[in-house]
Order: sequence, then C-alpha cells, then structure tokens
Amino acid sequence: MNKEGYNPFNMAQQQFDRIADMLDLDEPTRELLRNPLREYHFSIPVKMDDGTTRIFRGFRVQHNDARGPCKGGIRFHPQETADTVRALSMWMTWKCAVANIPLGGGKGGIICDPHDLSEREQERLCRGWIRQIVRDIGPVRDVPAPDVMTNSQHMLWMMDEFQTINGGQYPGVITGKPVALGGSLGRTEATGYGVIYQLREALKEMDIDIKKTKAAIEGFGNVAQYAAELYIEYGGTVLTVSCWDQKDGKAYSYYKEDGIDLEALRKITDRFGTIDKVKAEKLGYKRTDGKDWLTHEADILIPAALENSITKDNVKQIKSSVKVVICGANGPVTPDAENTLTKNGVVVIPDFLANSGGVVCSYFEQVQSNQNYYWTKEEALGKLDNKLTDAFYKVWELAQKKKLRISDAAYMIAIQRVAEACKLRGWV
Repeated sequence: MNKEGYNPFNMAQQQFDRIADMLDLDEPTRELLRNPLREYHFSIPVKMDDGTTRIFRGFRVQHNDARGPCKGGIRFHPQETADTVRALSMWMTWKCAVANIPLGGGKGGIICDPHDLSEREQERLCRGWIRQIVRDIGPVRDVPAPDVMTNSQHMLWMMDEFQTINGGQYPGVITGKPVALGGSLGRTEATGYGVIYQLREALKEMDIDIKKTKAAIEGFGNVAQYAAELYIEYGGTVLTVSCWDQKDGKAYSYYKEDGIDLEALRKITDRFGTIDKVKAEKLGYKRTDGKDWLTHEADILIPAALENSITKDNVKQIKSSVKVVICGANGPVTPDAENTLTKNGVVVIPDFLANSGGVVCSYFEQVQSNQNYYWTKEEALGKLDNKLTDAFYKVWELAQKKKLRISDAAYMIAIQRVAEACKLRGWV
C-alpha cells in the first residue's frame, strides 16, 4: 500500500506541524492532535470454507472525537498498515472539521485481499471485525463506513452483527448502507456534485461565467461521472475524461473538441468506469495516452481518479488557460506541483475540502438513521449544497483575508476548530 520509504503518517504529521506553527498552537494541543487518541489492534480468527482457520489482523484508529463521534471508513487491503490507518484517521478529523459537521476522525482496516475470499469468508471476516471492536464503536461513539475494497454488503453484515450482539436496532452505527436498509438518497451523487457546488462558487468569486468554461477530467468512475453531470447541467463543456482499461492494463484519455456526450459515454462504460475504446472511437472520440487529460486548453482541471496525478514532472504541461484545479480524488496534486500552480495564478481547491461531499452525506445518513426518519433526494442534495457552499466560503474568505493558499486556509480552519473543541472540553 505504501511506496518504498513513504510513511503516510509521517507526512500527515508534517502537514499538521506546518499549520500548527502558523497558528502558534501551544505544545500540549500540538502533542494531542498530532497523535491518535486511541488505537485498537486485534486478531480476527476466521473459519475458512475448507475447514481451516486463518488469523487476520485488524485495526481501528480513533484520532480525535472532541467535536463528535469518530467517522471514517474500513478498508480491506493486503498491504494495509497501522501507519496508513493512523494517517487516514487524522485526515478524516480535518475533513469533518473543515466541512463543519459534528464528527471526529477515525479509520479502520483489515490486512486481507477480498478477491481471494469467498462471499461467506468475507461475511465471517466482517462479523469477526465487529466482535473485536463492538465495545468501542456505536452510533454516538464511532461510525464506520465503506472504503477501499469494502462495500454496502460488508457494512450490512457489520451492522447486523452489532445489532445481534447489542440486541436492538442501531442503523446509525454504520453508513454506506443500501437505501432499502437505512442508506441516504443522494449518497451516490454526493462527492461528484459536491466538487461542482464548490467550483460554481469559486468561479463566481473569480468573476468567471461557468457556461463559458471548459473542463478536463481525470477518471470516469463515480466521482468523475457525477462531477461531469452537474458541471454540464450548469452549462460547462467537458473536453476530455480518462479511464483505466483492465484488458490493456493502461490508462486512456477520450477527447472531443466540442465536448463529450456524457450519457452516450455512460452507455459504453462498465461498472468499473472503463470506457469501451472501440465504441468510443466510433462515436468520434480521439483516444490518447491516459496522462494527456491535463494537456488540453481547458479552464478547469478536475483530477478525480488517483493520487499524485499532477506532479513537479508534469505540471509544466498544463496550459496557461487553466484557472482552477479542484481535487475530486484524494491527494492528486503533490506539494511541489501545488507551489508551481499557485505561482502561476491557478486556484487549487484541495481534496479534503473539494471532495468532502461524501462524508457530509454520510453524516446525513447517520442523522436519518438515528432519527428513523428519511429525507427525499432533493432535500438531501439541497442540504449538501448549503453545507458545502458555507464551508467553501469560510475557507475562501480566510484565504483572501490572510493571503493564503486555499489548502493552507482549509487546514487552518479545520485544525483551529478541533483545537478549540479540545480546549473547551478542558483536555488541554
């Protein structure tokens, strides 16, 4: 999961230390916030289909719950590490805080490859994870959700095990559930739409008419598709999207000078976001290397696929026409590349602000589940728009007032909110 020599928790701490210096945080607060409040490491024995027993290693890290119950996904990955989970839990604290939802940061994981496990083995693993952590999660304590290689079915097994052990209905213990069993309408669109709600406001502040803009999008999965959908609905033109082709083991960009036809592309795309290259070329798309998405004469770049997509090595390929880079994926712009873009006058809206629509809608799901009262899709998306618009302006105004990068302003607001909550509770 980690590149050689790369430690995500060290990077998360370095990011925190830099902003803590800017905020002049006192030493006890720094020490409290740069480390998790609690960690749980445990073994999960699972009876395999062949009658043998395997022992899996599981984690749950609760970084901070001063502002509310911890929130964060559970990931299955063969290279999962405690440091990865620690870093992700810290980043979740800042993401919840910058969106101003009353939740803290948590993250969980199991070292495994679900591709090598049968459905029954995966169910036993999910139930085993809950049995080990059941005393330390709950609707008002720590609320897990799906993440890498986990899905709504895994969440349902976990919810069912929690309810069986506790003898009651607790749908708010888990988010990311199917709508039929307590999931929120609007969750599918939330992250992609959230990116565009904030882009819309950024363009207003920059006095740019969204209808006259062109965008290039990396990716064609859930986030990219719904970002494209709302952006086109607002009158923008998407020049290109990209995707990973499973058969070739390569990424491709698909470009159309007059803009993509989203619905036509969706019809020739599989559930993994892979576009059928033969059918795309018949529809008039120019197919090029997957890295070419950022080389077009666009006004907006939306990296919505992988981390480290815009780096010091390729940032020079970005055209001078680009005015905004808004991060739909996690970590798509490296610090060096962000420095270059900022010097060139490009507004970079960071991932933990731009793609926070997912966790905001997870919070909405938790609220609805706890109340046992569910909203319409329009109501959920309307609340999401209001929440993210407010979060964006808090960050934008601070950045303008103090002449900061958007990412620095977002971190400052998030860390300050959590530090204040810790002080008000008397922890520091």
